[in-house]
Amino acid sequence: MLSTLRLRSFILLLIVTPLGFTSKFYTGPGAWWLNNYAGGILYEMFWCFVVTLVFPYASAFWIACLVLGITCFLECLQLWNPLFLESIRSTFIGNTLIGSTFAWWDFPHYIIGCFAGWSIIKPKRGENKYG
Repeated sequence: MLSTLRLRSFILLLIVTPLGFTSKFYTGPGAWWLNNYAGGILYEMFWCFVVTLVFPYASAFWIACLVLGITCFLECLQLWNPLFLESIRSTFIGNTLIGSTFAWWDFPHYIIGCFAGWSIIKPKRGENKYG
């Protein structure tokens, strides 16, 4: 069971990671939303799958809550601009991971992403109502 959970998480990461990066470079219809908010949904899902890969027996509910809490903290951290954070944000990966601009509208997308991550992780675990 353990290897199945980890393999599943790994495969999901192989799907969601390129989609997340692609959402940052998309230029077609709906690009504004895809570039700014779909990436946030995929970002949350990415972290849910990473935590599941590392801690395969952790509750899917608590994984989603942990990811939501940390990413909401990171969003609020964007209001703080010390030199060390600005140097991290100046790189593509740093900006992708911790962001650079605070936006209230990111929070609903984080919730959607964590809910999606939870709903994908949970069914294969046979967890209880909140698992």
